[in-house]
This record gives sequence, structure tokens and C-alpha cells, in this order.
Amino acid sequence: MDALGLLRIKVIKGFNLAVRDKISGTSDPYVVISTAGQKVKTRFVKKNCNPEWNDELTLPIKDLNAPITLTVFDKDTFSDDDAMGTAVIDIQPYVEAVRLRKSLGELPNGVALQKLQPSGTNDLADESSIILEDGRITQKMRLKLNDVESGQVLIQVECVDIPGSKGLDPDY
Repeated sequence: MDALGLLRIKVIKGFNLAVRDKISGTSDPYVVISTAGQKVKTRFVKKNCNPEWNDELTLPIKDLNAPITLTVFDKDTFSDDDAMGTAVIDIQPYVEAVRLRKSLGELPNGVALQKLQPSGTNDLADESSIILEDGRITQKMRLKLNDVESGQVLIQVECVDIPGSKGLDPDY
């Protein structure tokens, strides 16, 4: 296998998503996450601009520099689904924290390895912390959607090693 590992993305919920169904005044949103020619998607939630998905999606990581794009769509029955905004999931700080963790030794449970602030170079809507919890490193991100009048999506990312793969360790 040529994957470095698996990226598990839990798509938790959406906030203030755009209205695309004018008759009902809501939307039927779902999320598509894509990278390097691969796509995974959540189920759609009927008539809800603040949906809770709690869907876990998994993508193989083949290139740490390939952009990971999150796109929200409105499910339509009789026409093409409507776009409801996009955001880029920047996993570089997460990858750095995973690599750094190996050199830090024993750390207490719940420690923040890194905190990231929203800026012009990321799509974060709020501060995001990379946390060590029960031996796992996770990062929750509240992403602001671009190319749309409103909307944010809360996700959590975690890398899962594949036995026999290089993983995120450059010294493998």
C-alpha cells in the first residue's frame, strides 16, 4: 500500500448553513471531503441549516501536501445538488504535532500539543487545539465556509497508522 496512513474525519455538525430550498426556507445538507482524486461523503440531513451528522469518514493519505477540501451541498431530488460553500482542511499543523509527539516522551492526558488561531491563511472560524487524549492525537476544527453567504462546519481529524506503512514519521 502506498498510503502513509488513514485520515479519519468526523463531520460533527453545521452552523448557520445557507438556505438553498427557497420554498421550505431550509436546506438538505451533506458534506463531501476530497483529496488526491478520492471523495467521501456524509449522509444528508433533511430540512436543517444547523445539521448534526456525527459521521466518520476515512481517507487514505498518500501525499501530505495534497489539499483536502470540504464542500457542503444541498441535496435536490429533481435537479443538480446546490453548492453551499467550501473550506480547506489544513492538516500540516496536525502532522507537525504528531511528529513532535514522538520526541516529547510521557505527557499528561488532555494536553494541548498546539493551538491554532484563525487567520488569512486558514479557514478556521475559532481557535483549534491539537490534543493528546488516551494516547490518540486529535484536532477539532470549526471551519468557515467560503463562496457562500454563511455557514460553518465542525469536524475532528485523527490520523490512523496502517501496519507496514511509513506513517507520518519521515525517518521510517
